[in-house]
Amino acid sequence: MDDGTLEISSSELPFSDEELTALAMAAAPITELPDDAVAWGGGDYRTPSLLPNWYMPSPSYHVRGRGTRAIVITLIVGFLVIDAFGLCITSGFLSLA
Repeated sequence: MDDGTLEISSSELPFSDEELTALAMAAAPITELPDDAVAWGGGDYRTPSLLPNWYMPSPSYHVRGRGTRAIVITLIVGFLVIDAFGLCITSGFLSLA
């Protein structure tokens, strides 16, 4: 049965675990940054934000038409009205909260 996983034998890999460990241990650690180091901002097309792109990318959205906005506003107002009357619609049916 093929479960979609890729099986690679250790003879097909270019490095063994021991070789990779030896290379990692031999690498010089970066203990300090140069004085002129500049933080990478994500490129020219990134919208400014307080979080870096690798941590939380900027949301991608586009402006939709009036119909979509009207539906969203109607749903929000509907939920607020249901809540104002002390009802609950969590399970999909109106009930007293």
